[in-house]
Amino acid sequence: MAQIAQAGSSLIERIGNTPLVRLERIGSGLRGVALAAKAEWTNPGGSVKDRAAYAMVRDAQARGLLTAGKILLDATSGNTGIALAMLGAALGFPIHLAMPANVSPERKRIVRAYGATVDWTDPDLGSDGAILRARALVGEDPERFCYVDQYSNDANWQAHYHGTGPEIWRQTGGRVTHFVAGLGTSGTFMGVTRRLKELNPAIRAISMQPDSAFHGLEGLKYMAASITPAIYNPHVADRQVMVETEAAYAMARRLAREEGLLVGVSAAAAVEASLRIAREEAAAGRAALVVTVLPDGAEKYLSERFWEEA
Repeated sequence: MAQIAQAGSSLIERIGNTPLVRLERIGSGLRGVALAAKAEWTNPGGSVKDRAAYAMVRDAQARGLLTAGKILLDATSGNTGIALAMLGAALGFPIHLAMPANVSPERKRIVRAYGATVDWTDPDLGSDGAILRARALVGEDPERFCYVDQYSNDANWQAHYHGTGPEIWRQTGGRVTHFVAGLGTSGTFMGVTRRLKELNPAIRAISMQPDSAFHGLEGLKYMAASITPAIYNPHVADRQVMVETEAAYAMARRLAREEGLLVGVSAAAAVEASLRIAREEAAAGRAALVVTVLPDGAEKYLSERFWEEA
């Protein structure tokens, strides 16, 4: 596997160290408060999930779980599957994914383009249905698969503890006051928050999730009605913000038309939550630098009808 990893090093070296962009127009008029976001679509697989995917692959290799002849398996709502499929193609191991059948057509085409095998699961069950299918597959033939299980894998959140969190600290010169991130596996929020609070316990960490179990925010979980990821600890957050699907759609359009940033719906939801926090801080007369993560770009969502709305 060391030789395989070396062959893919040029791609691997592009994971992480993403730009921090300031949201000038969205955050205008908020006296003393600035909004900034990590542009995670600049990762080679197009999303923040490249970080966790590579960390999980590296961990599985180091522990002797991903060996010659094994198929790497995971459940995904899209971006982690794309990242794993990319890594499998680059590093030379087969990928089998369980994914809800209602993910965007673009995501389906991308994982197929990388050559991954996919089991399409009941869309009504969301990511939980994919998790159940992955568990069934490994239960039927445990010797065939290396099940990385992003929802329970500590390498997921550790990728952000060692990578994304320190990057935010360096890029803001330690001036970050608030961190906002959506909850899917919760890896990004858990890892970044733990690292930032070690660096400055006064930093406020706000988790964001959809406002109902039936939502259009791919990649995010409504925790109260979902299989709770083992890596998720609700006590890490100082506060939680719930975002409506329509508010996220509206923010995606605003970001495109006011900032020139084409982002995915979970990214737009994160900015919506960040803007709410920023407005509160400005209204209270407190200086703040609110930082969030834009998990991916809009290329996987351009078939969605909300882009055509006024």
